[in-house]
Amino acid sequence: MTNKRCMKKWLLLCLMVVGNLLGLHAQEVAGRIEGKLTESITDAPMAGVEVRLLRDSAVVTGAISNDAGDYAIERVAVGRYALQFQFASYRSRTIPDVVVTSSKTVVVDVGLEEMVVEVKAVTIEASNAGEAQNEMATVSARAFSVAEAERYAGSRGDPARMASNFAGVQGTDDTRNDLVIRGNSPLGVNYRLDGINIPNPNHFAVTGSAGGPVGMLNNKVLASSDFFTGAFPAEFGNSNAGTFDLKELNLIPMCRMRNHF
Repeated sequence: MTNKRCMKKWLLLCLMVVGNLLGLHAQEVAGRIEGKLTESITDAPMAGVEVRLLRDSAVVTGAISNDAGDYAIERVAVGRYALQFQFASYRSRTIPDVVVTSSKTVVVDVGLEEMVVEVKAVTIEASNAGEAQNEMATVSARAFSVAEAERYAGSRGDPARMASNFAGVQGTDDTRNDLVIRGNSPLGVNYRLDGINIPNPNHFAVTGSAGGPVGMLNNKVLASSDFFTGAFPAEFGNSNAGTFDLKELNLIPMCRMRNHF
């Protein structure tokens, strides 16, 4: 009986030892990384910093710092790692050779430096609505855009018919785009496109007049332009009633793009 009891005790003891060994073998050997992230100059805690745990340049896991600047990465397998910290408008920082063991928590506190980016200066110029682009124009001048030429009733996309809606300007006839500006003759209206005088930019025009039934100016290729009803700058001539200083859109880049494709 005594021998049987001894055998049972030895068997039970062996089973317990084997069970403990199997439990230790099944338990994962891991460590923990924690720390505090602050601003390098003010020492203020930084929240929302992205923390990446790298191994052989590959991201293993990561964390985000809380409002107090604290972060923690749990259950990190034993080994050698690198910690990378990233935050908007701050310089990215990498801490190499972070050794993780199962015996203690690895503490890595980091201060991040603000990144200063030098950009080119931006100049903002303001102008009043309808202000003429010509710097020499002081009075009796206003600018108009293609959108305005299409917005006015009865303009038909024609700058001259659009201008008949301005103060002091009156059209002579619905069939033509002649303009009477402050009582002056329609013959005294001058057109200029990119600095070049145009005798009459209309189809079926009468000789010597400045108007016609159908305009040949395509408002789709016109940029913002100026319209003068008097007090012309010195650069304008051959006009005593009004002047259209028209500007053409720069279509060269568009042509190059079409040729490219």
